[in-house]
Amino acid sequence: MVNVMKFEANLVQTIERTHDVKSFRFPRPSSFEYKAGQFMFVTIQGENDELKKHFTISSSPTETGFIEFTKKLTGNPYSTSLNALQLNDKVKIEAPYGRFTLDEKFKEIAMLSGGIGITPLRSICKYVSDLQLENNIILLYGNNTIKDIVFKEELDQLQEENSNLKVVYTIAKPSENWHGYAGYIDAQMIKKEIPDYKSRAFYTCGPPAMVKAMTGLLTKLKL
Repeated sequence: MVNVMKFEANLVQTIERTHDVKSFRFPRPSSFEYKAGQFMFVTIQGENDELKKHFTISSSPTETGFIEFTKKLTGNPYSTSLNALQLNDKVKIEAPYGRFTLDEKFKEIAMLSGGIGITPLRSICKYVSDLQLENNIILLYGNNTIKDIVFKEELDQLQEENSNLKVVYTIAKPSENWHGYAGYIDAQMIKKEIPDYKSRAFYTCGPPAMVKAMTGLLTKLKL
């Protein structure tokens, strides 16, 4: 069992992932352990008082120098205060929590994700790839437009490095130069890209409506 820790950390790096998504990195205490896919609570100073939210740890446990979470900046009070953080500003972290984690006994895995829901799956894919585990993963990842794909360069790089990882993108509003799937993840896409879907363990993460739709879809596919 992983022990929950509470600690303060200074912001050491921000990374723009898309036009409205940023990653925030902090030093990782040497005693802090977590599983790929878990989440943490992050408390920051707002305009008038402290603000607290939970985020998936988008970094992998194999990335020992830092811990990272990634957020879509929506313009709400938390997003505004978070985006205003300067390097070395302090936050309070409480972690790890959650059971949406890699179960290594599942050697054949399928992942269905949308938008910012990619964060725990990015952690799992990075972890499996870094440790060269035998788990075979097929990830179907949907977004509204090309510019909304979070971690695209990194996911593409992981595919090149790990022959057991396949990432397939689909775009709801594709541009003329998009040559991949258009629309949302559906039964036809699953059957084509994951022909052995009935024998795989499924992970799905995304906006609530997307997760509900994927759960219903998998039920119809009689998984």
